[in-house]
Amino acid sequence: MLKEYIKIAIRSLKTRPIRSWLTMLGVIIGVFLIVSLMSLSEGIKTALMNQLKMMGKDLIMVFPGEINDMATMMGGGLELTEDDIDAVKKTEGVEKIVPMDYKGEAVRHEGRVKTILINGVSFEDGIDILKSDFGWSMKEGNWPSLGKKEIIVGSAVPTDLFPGMKVGNEVVINGRKFIVSGALKSLGNKQDDSTITVDLDLFKDITGERKGAKFILARVKQDYEVDEVVENIKSELLKTRKRIRGLDSPSFSVLSSEKVADIVSSILGMIQIAIFGFASIAIIVGGIGIMNTMYTSIHERIREIGIMKAVGAKNRNITAIFLIESGFFGLFGGLGGMVLGLGLAKVVEFAIKTTGNLYLQASITPQLIIFSLGFSFLVGCIAGYLPARSASKLKPVDALRYE
Repeated sequence: MLKEYIKIAIRSLKTRPIRSWLTMLGVIIGVFLIVSLMSLSEGIKTALMNQLKMMGKDLIMVFPGEINDMATMMGGGLELTEDDIDAVKKTEGVEKIVPMDYKGEAVRHEGRVKTILINGVSFEDGIDILKSDFGWSMKEGNWPSLGKKEIIVGSAVPTDLFPGMKVGNEVVINGRKFIVSGALKSLGNKQDDSTITVDLDLFKDITGERKGAKFILARVKQDYEVDEVVENIKSELLKTRKRIRGLDSPSFSVLSSEKVADIVSSILGMIQIAIFGFASIAIIVGGIGIMNTMYTSIHERIREIGIMKAVGAKNRNITAIFLIESGFFGLFGGLGGMVLGLGLAKVVEFAIKTTGNLYLQASITPQLIIFSLGFSFLVGCIAGYLPARSASKLKPVDALRYE
């Protein structure tokens, strides 16, 4: 019996192909948005979380600016002062600190000049943290020797920015000569892979920025709780700023690596919910279109319904036929949207890998596909329920008399 219902539904869809495609369009757009945006956002979330997981759980980051103003924290020109650095260094529970700075500078190699982000890190204190907590490792060459004008280049520098660059080559940064001591393995995103890292003292000499830092990494001593040391740093910074500059309110943020991961996960989770909400609106609009089409279809097939009832079809049989038909509107629309969504996700993935800042892998899971098809089929069935019920309640005599 179910097989016959499906045949009737498919025959009806084929009879009016243009109307069927237009009816499915709203569902196609909604599922297309859900599949493409959800797969890409989940891929971005996975890429970012994998990078954050590389960081050791005993690390604390200190930024200028407050956490509720992330743009100012990361790019607003604020810096931590030398007094701030000293305050963090003497905080109870802090094993060592690594002030870090960065700035774009002109870099020349074999006649080619490009502006590249230069990282300034104290190699004496920071190489251990970069190796163990950030997963930095050499693809070729060696770590710089202290006191020498040597630099580390990201994996994309000798391949994309300066093709042919090799370990031992000379580069000129803002008029000063340096030797490439090593090239790093990929760090997981193109922005980091396109940077050059120098010792903090050399960085100050290159840029002229003699004091302060953009942010500080602090490693927690063994036998100390990370959250406890976070509070200790906040307290020490507040006391220092009040004593030296008379500031009572904090203009800094102290975050553990786990807290940063939680914040990133929460933000991306909210973005995904918003994406699903907006895409669902398109599917609901598509469902309204399905309902309108089903009412029209029933109006055109009143005599057919009367004949089916005259030969013994029950109300539930009529309801099932039209529910399956409306469900197919949703299912086929979902299938079309899924194919388009997967195609767009893969195109964006390729584009970002080629020119973007993240090595993005679009997350296309069986769960996402099953959910998209199931949700679209369900929307179709719900949209067709009232029209199907109205069709099942038609009286055979009235239906057969209908012209």
